[in-house]
Amino acid sequence: MKQLTKIQLNGVQITSDFWNRYRNLIAKDSVPFQWDMINDKGKMDVMNADAAGGAADHSGAIENLKIAAGRAKGHHFGYPFQDTDVYKWLETVAYVLKYNPDQKMKEEADWTVDLIADAQDPDGYLSTYFQIDAPKRKFKRLQQSHELYSMGHYIEAGVAYYESTGNQKALDIAEKMASCINNHFGPEDGKIHGYDGHPEIELALAKLYETTQNKTYLKLAEYFVTQRGQDLNFFNAQNEADGIDNDFFPELRTIGDRYYFADKPITEQTDAHGHAVRVLYFCTGLAHVARVSHNKPLLDAANRLWNDIVKKQMYITGNVGQTATGEAFTYDYDLPNDTDYGETCASVSMTFFTKQMLVNDFEGKFGDVIEKEIFNGALSGIALDGKHYFYANPLEADPLASKLNPGKKHIALRRSSWFACACCPANITRLIASLDQYLYEVKDDVILSHQFIANDAKFNNGLEIKQTGNFPWDGNIHYSISNPNKNSFKFGIRIPAWSLDKYSVKMNGKPVESSLQKGILYLNIDDETAEISVKLNMEAHIVRASTRVSSDTMKVAVQRGAIVYAAEGVDNEEPLWLYVLDQKPTFKYDYRANLLSGVGVLTTDDVYRLELDSEDDALYSFDQPKGANKSHLTLIPYYAWANRDEKQMTVWFKQNGF
Repeated sequence: MKQLTKIQLNGVQITSDFWNRYRNLIAKDSVPFQWDMINDKGKMDVMNADAAGGAADHSGAIENLKIAAGRAKGHHFGYPFQDTDVYKWLETVAYVLKYNPDQKMKEEADWTVDLIADAQDPDGYLSTYFQIDAPKRKFKRLQQSHELYSMGHYIEAGVAYYESTGNQKALDIAEKMASCINNHFGPEDGKIHGYDGHPEIELALAKLYETTQNKTYLKLAEYFVTQRGQDLNFFNAQNEADGIDNDFFPELRTIGDRYYFADKPITEQTDAHGHAVRVLYFCTGLAHVARVSHNKPLLDAANRLWNDIVKKQMYITGNVGQTATGEAFTYDYDLPNDTDYGETCASVSMTFFTKQMLVNDFEGKFGDVIEKEIFNGALSGIALDGKHYFYANPLEADPLASKLNPGKKHIALRRSSWFACACCPANITRLIASLDQYLYEVKDDVILSHQFIANDAKFNNGLEIKQTGNFPWDGNIHYSISNPNKNSFKFGIRIPAWSLDKYSVKMNGKPVESSLQKGILYLNIDDETAEISVKLNMEAHIVRASTRVSSDTMKVAVQRGAIVYAAEGVDNEEPLWLYVLDQKPTFKYDYRANLLSGVGVLTTDDVYRLELDSEDDALYSFDQPKGANKSHLTLIPYYAWANRDEKQMTVWFKQNGF
């Protein structure tokens, strides 16, 4: 037997019916649709102008680049970070072209790269707002300017497009940007000793380093990670020098450093707080830099923050960032369902962060969270047509409340096609288009399969692994391993937390008896072929939250496999808050191919429905118990809600007794 000490993953082709529907949708519908949006073609379909993200009549993103490139005349339109809508579209295209080659799409992307190159200043700077309308204010108001944030998103896109297509210009633009930033920022005298108000550059530079192996980029990324929170007067000093009232976002000047996750150095941070996406982009860069630089204090900080979020501030669906005020984390165990913000971008960035944690340490808990996000919290952000998107993703919704309660106006009951701040649409599409990067991790002589998404993976030395199955609807997973050179390696399979009570594994037809290591089952492979079967527990689970979560006390949720379920008023009599589940309800599972593009539905008769008082009844009554009748409840996957009529929705239900 040969020891394969350096395994390399050469490519993954997703074959899952569930995910190929989405990935084909991204290629055929989402990318062309978003191209039209950023080029100001077609009508923007806004379902609720007051909902999170805001209404927009056009984008101006491509036009801004044309103006900066000298191809058009005019003023900048939109937010200072409007460029990023183009960059995330380009990154999505980079991933799509790998599994869906399309000449027209590639020509549009190549044209876009050429436009971006023309718009870039000779020194590498690129942020169209400042180039067009405020050239003297470059890097002068970093608390609000989003300059490094914007360039970070291009660096991500440029790296992805170069790796996908070999377009050298795309990578050159990214390296010129990084050189520009390095010339302006760092610990040296004469440079800016600071950072952007919105993290992103940290994770982008770490990606650029891994592609180019240029240590300058890693050093700069580490500088931004460790500099954050060192000088609590940095933003204020810049604002005063730039003109104290010369704000881009006036409310962001006085909100405080805690909002920017810049209230103390990262090695002193113990909990996630502030704007959720900023925190999670930062943590993604933090974990990446910590891993490649072998910096234990930074890795310890990443672990502290990840554990705080997952154990104390994450919804059952994976949504994070509880409040619409500042799109932010609040405090431990504060998880209100009907006002939950749960921005799509936050779920996407939590996936990014968790992947970096998993690359460093093969633990089942990291794979569990990636699964939670991609099948629930993040996936809710895109409609089944691929052309409508959620900004906020609550766990309880009511059309009347969204319309008449100002505290709930951020919650939409239908997804919109675009937003004034259009960060979410291309964020969810770039995640789905790159999903092949989230199935395996390789370290030394170990291959870890941590997601149950059917695929054909090819490694070096002729090694091939084929995973088949109908997950998430079916828990029977099969691996066929072809190992023609009889190399010896370990194959790890994550056993999900929701199946730890009941699962079985067979290799070559024989039961495997092996203890789990951090939630992962390891098998030694050294034969020419191996057949592995995994059977997971696909019974519906009743899920209870910690009693520290006041919003969910005496309530339960329902989960089957990876999928969290919800009730909608489309299927059930409203109001939904009248349903009370039995102590031990049983559920019938039924896959309905013609419903919501094909979903597994749960139904139960082990439920009561409280009698609805008439409007003539007293608002409050004394010593009079409320009546209830046996009823029926239908549940659909949470990710599929709000694809039909605008009706109530809830994930959590009252339960009868203790």
